[in-house]
Amino acid sequence: MNPILNKNLFLIKEHVGMFKAANNYDIYDPENNQIILNCRESSLGIFTKILRFTKYKTMTPFNVVVSTTAGEKVLSVKRGVAFFRSDVEVYNGKEQLIGYFKQKFWSLGGKFEVVDKNLKPVCLLQGEWTGWDFKFTKDTTELAQVSKKWAGIGKEFFTSADNYVLQIKETVTENDTDRQLIMAAVMCIDMVLKER
Repeated sequence: MNPILNKNLFLIKEHVGMFKAANNYDIYDPENNQIILNCRESSLGIFTKILRFTKYKTMTPFNVVVSTTAGEKVLSVKRGVAFFRSDVEVYNGKEQLIGYFKQKFWSLGGKFEVVDKNLKPVCLLQGEWTGWDFKFTKDTTELAQVSKKWAGIGKEFFTSADNYVLQIKETVTENDTDRQLIMAAVMCIDMVLKER
């Protein structure tokens, strides 16, 4: 696992623009405002590009590659066409399957079950229907959260509509595959649950 994923705080900024079909993000270290990871969806077919500008956007397939600024692949997040719910595959930098996200039906705010490659539950990702706050929980323990705001080191940090903060709890050990799955799940929040 890339050591960058051992950090506990990430700022994710979506690239915005008119007539943008691809989902592209930069991930920053909020402490120094430096880009540490790039998330790119570079291989879109023409049919997918067209559907991205319709109400069927959340049903289109995607393949987002997360890499270092030097170009080293860290993760990839893939999904085929989704009709009723999303089942997303997560691969490590060596293209080895490490887990899945299984979207739950009829949940207020959105919900994914995060499972490992053997379909063993890792955690649950659940959002609030009233806003843009998501929590990763295992039983009653919170592993991480994704939010539009972060109260940190003597200041309150508010992000814009296309930016958010991932905070992984220190209880998630370094080099744990759960960190990879949590980072990958953040892409699913934006592409599957919130881009409607």
